[in-house]
Amino acid sequence: MMHIVMLGAPGAGKGTQAKILEAKLGIPQISTGDLFRYNLKNETELGLLARSYMDKGELVPDDVTVKMVRDRFTQSDCADGAILDGFPRSPAQAEVLDTLLEGRDGRVDIVFLIDVEQEELIRRLLQRAEEQGRVDDTEDVIRNRMVVYQENTAPLIAFYEDRGLLIRIDGERSVEAVNADLITEVARFAVKHG
Repeated sequence: MMHIVMLGAPGAGKGTQAKILEAKLGIPQISTGDLFRYNLKNETELGLLARSYMDKGELVPDDVTVKMVRDRFTQSDCADGAILDGFPRSPAQAEVLDTLLEGRDGRVDIVFLIDVEQEELIRRLLQRAEEQGRVDDTEDVIRNRMVVYQENTAPLIAFYEDRGLLIRIDGERSVEAVNADLITEVARFAVKHG
């Protein structure tokens, strides 16, 4: 069983790399964005609860997100582990994740931080916005997302670094080069922990 957490600012390529790892390792990517979309679209109990906050312009509370992740872990494809993308987003969520995984006789094994300079992230996100016709993704909006990321998610870097789980990956290279590093680290972990 292996649990991998993907960290990185918006535009770093976490989702892309998580999808490739999913195919190569045979364990599912659990993206909180996908979970939200699924629960909202299918109007599940959790989806309706999340929408009640979103409709008021409020952030969905941690406990609703945690319930979605916990529910996803119960599905059979997660028996051998998962790649977490977008969760945890704070040290408090990281502690909840530890508790969830302990209940499954698991733990966070590897935390990848895909490191990309802020100006490169902004360039990538503006390009993606243009390609996908995302008119809302202006430079101001993107810079604000970076501030939110730094305030909320960056403390996770220290949290996992202190535990000796964080592996920094240079995300300013090609998708293939970044993925090759990720696979090398997963293989190194597997050898070390047999």
